[in-house]
Amino acid sequence: MRNPKLKGSILITLGACCYGMLGTYVKMAYQSGFNTAEVTIAQFAIGCIGLFILTLVRRPHANTYLRGSIKSTVRLVLAGSSLGLTSIFYYMSVKYIAVSVAIVLLAQSVWMGVVVEAIDQKKLPHIGKMLAVLVIMAGTVLATNLLTQSISFNWKGIAFGLLGALCYTATMYSTNNLELGLPPVKRSLFMVLGGLIVVLMVFHTAVNEGFSGSIFFSWGLLIALFGTILPPLLFTRGMPLTGIGLGAVLAAIEIPIAVIMAGVLLSEKVLVSQWIGVALILGAVAWMNMPKRQVIKFKIKYDNKN
Repeated sequence: MRNPKLKGSILITLGACCYGMLGTYVKMAYQSGFNTAEVTIAQFAIGCIGLFILTLVRRPHANTYLRGSIKSTVRLVLAGSSLGLTSIFYYMSVKYIAVSVAIVLLAQSVWMGVVVEAIDQKKLPHIGKMLAVLVIMAGTVLATNLLTQSISFNWKGIAFGLLGALCYTATMYSTNNLELGLPPVKRSLFMVLGGLIVVLMVFHTAVNEGFSGSIFFSWGLLIALFGTILPPLLFTRGMPLTGIGLGAVLAAIEIPIAVIMAGVLLSEKVLVSQWIGVALILGAVAWMNMPKRQVIKFKIKYDNKN
């Protein structure tokens, strides 16, 4: 593909779609009797195994391409801890507050990513990106049916939700900046390994307390595929092409996907207002990726001068 930014946008959109599907599969695993520790450990363990196998089956010259130093590996493992923390904080948030509120809190990574990019590049984001963020946040409130629900706020749930958003933003920053010379598969493997280490540190006691190994042969496979195999691969390949600001905006596509999946697989009722929210998010993401948007802006400014 000739346009690197468009290619990166497609990759990030696909990765975000995977994350959007993930919530429904996790909920179905809960309905099957599995708990948070079992789901999370299986997700990261299978993800590590899957990515390791992918590194082995790559072409020989790809495996010898820019072998990572110990320092590079440690950096990626440490950065990957944000992957595990995102899942942990999000699941903890859902314990105390409604899922819809937790999703809205996690979606704060949209503007957080834009702020991080502005600080990193030492310049303000353009007006189009800021407008897209506002539209996405408004669409998120509608898509999650936040306005029509009776909400009991719990400060623990809110704190965990915001921490999850911060960790999600940190993950996007890492995939955009760290060790870009390494192949995406290796970068993803080391980052998911970091996530697995954190998850095991948090849930290590659960392994000795009736942990059900059957999760590895059932929902764990699907959850790992859409949670720790495909998204890291797509993000590590796409983020460097778009930047964290646009990447964070594109990642918001997971919200409408989550709403659609819940409606189709869980038979959850989706209101008209939620579909309007979905349309707003999709519209904002599509507008941010219009290839001739900057050209049109330039022509308008040029015509006004004349």
